[in-house]
Amino acid sequence: MRKITIDELKAQEVFKTLKKETLDALVKNIVVTSVEKNSHVFRDKEKVDTVYIVLSGKFSLYKLGENSNKKIIYILGTGKILNDVILDNLAASINCEAFEAGELIAIKKSELLDIMSRDFELTKIIVNSLTIKVRRLYRQLKNTTPLKIEKRVAAKLWKLCKDYGVDYDEGSLIDMRITVTYLADMFGSQRETISRALKQLEELSLIEMRDKKIFIINKEKLLKYFKGL
Repeated sequence: MRKITIDELKAQEVFKTLKKETLDALVKNIVVTSVEKNSHVFRDKEKVDTVYIVLSGKFSLYKLGENSNKKIIYILGTGKILNDVILDNLAASINCEAFEAGELIAIKKSELLDIMSRDFELTKIIVNSLTIKVRRLYRQLKNTTPLKIEKRVAAKLWKLCKDYGVDYDEGSLIDMRITVTYLADMFGSQRETISRALKQLEELSLIEMRDKKIFIINKEKLLKYFKGL
């Protein structure tokens, strides 16, 4: 663990609108912790008294279904709050695992609540984080309605490209090594089913596999494809 610097904190998009007094209070109470790939930050039903915010790397939030199958709910990157829901004093309601090695900003819930009580702007940031997650859950619920799996996969790839894409003249690269197995966990589907969906998207010239990463040939065409336009 290490302490965070004021410059590191100010560089985070999530904190850029906060006043100096709030930033000073956060720096005083925050520690930065390193997390190795595939290690857990917290588990479902675990009592957690620390709020975690991503400083670097990417982290998966997932639930376990029948037969202990994973269902990935979110992949969150820099500046995202992993467990804002613990502010309700209940145990964690989801598992959190490092998709890749990274660092987390960690602050005790009681200390964060105290600072929030003194700066409504920080409270708005926490509420906005929850709002975004709820809206994404609504979209995921919509995508559970009868829809061809290749269109559901196309929608997920489009969202990952929007969040983690690197644009080139000929398209956009999702800058993450996402395996077919991991994609299957996102949908709660069989690996073979996702493999067929990816193959079909390749045949439609919507995506390509490049060095174990997914390249989106045309984001607009991919968007129109899963929306049926």
